[in-house]
Amino acid sequence: MAGLATNVSRRLNEYGTATFADTSDCQWALGGGRVQLTVTGGDEFKVRLISLHLGHLQLLRGCEESPRIAYVSLPPSRVFVSFPTGEAPLIWDGIELRPGDIVFHGRGERMHQRTAGASRWGLMSLPARQLASSSRPLAGRKISWPPVGRVLRPRPVAAGRLLGLHARAGRLAETKDRSLAQRRFAQTLEQELVHALVDCLAADDAEHSGKKRHANIMVRFEDALADHAGQPLTVSELCAAIGVSERTLRVCCAEFLGIGPIKYLLLRRLNMARAALRRADPASTSVAEIARSHQFSELGRFAVSYRKIFGEMPSATLRGAPG
Repeated sequence: MAGLATNVSRRLNEYGTATFADTSDCQWALGGGRVQLTVTGGDEFKVRLISLHLGHLQLLRGCEESPRIAYVSLPPSRVFVSFPTGEAPLIWDGIELRPGDIVFHGRGERMHQRTAGASRWGLMSLPARQLASSSRPLAGRKISWPPVGRVLRPRPVAAGRLLGLHARAGRLAETKDRSLAQRRFAQTLEQELVHALVDCLAADDAEHSGKKRHANIMVRFEDALADHAGQPLTVSELCAAIGVSERTLRVCCAEFLGIGPIKYLLLRRLNMARAALRRADPASTSVAEIARSHQFSELGRFAVSYRKIFGEMPSATLRGAPG
């Protein structure tokens, strides 16, 4: 393990690992993609990332210990696919992914992905022109980039080959295998991964999300939260800003987040308060000050909710801050 990261935003090297113990540290980037994490359970947060860049192809493997909700924004300049690499389910925009499923993400997609506990997942990214030039000779046709993300269910043999190669590449990066420094070896590995990816993307058995309207509502929901960051908001005010009814918003949140909008707002504020506590100087900052700045007027209730989610009192988090 590379140890705890201390920067708010960090990009991994050409290959290597990083371990994060705080959501504010783990705002990782891959090809310009961004993610906002909200811890939803009482387990200690920890995520380990293994990254590998092979020419045009970028890979990421994630190993997480806590249930969470991730709001991800992908750049429109690269093609992204993601998939579970373990048995624990991943839920993408309300669709539970089975082992062997692959999400072929839409251009510049903004999405929610959530877990109910420990999870393992993989991500691959390459330029759109690279996918187009590779798909014609390998699949016999140009594979189109979907405007809306969809779940692919390729043949088990094809999915197994891709997952096996992705795991192998991750092990090489994790152990810093010297063969990755050999240009010919790296090029061969990249070609094998791209070939396996194209084979999976050519699968005809696909499930479109079919939830474009709800996905758009959830993007507007996140935009409204960002526009009113630091301000107390009611569900009625949020609905007015988004332009939907309270019932519609509750249905969308239950589908995409697994919880209602009020609970999500509470969890977001608790996660932001935790990040502030971890950054604060305990000699000059109090828990009460940080609680009030995140719209918690009752310190006792804040402490109870905080301990339920993070497994420790906010004062303990503040005492453990770097200072």
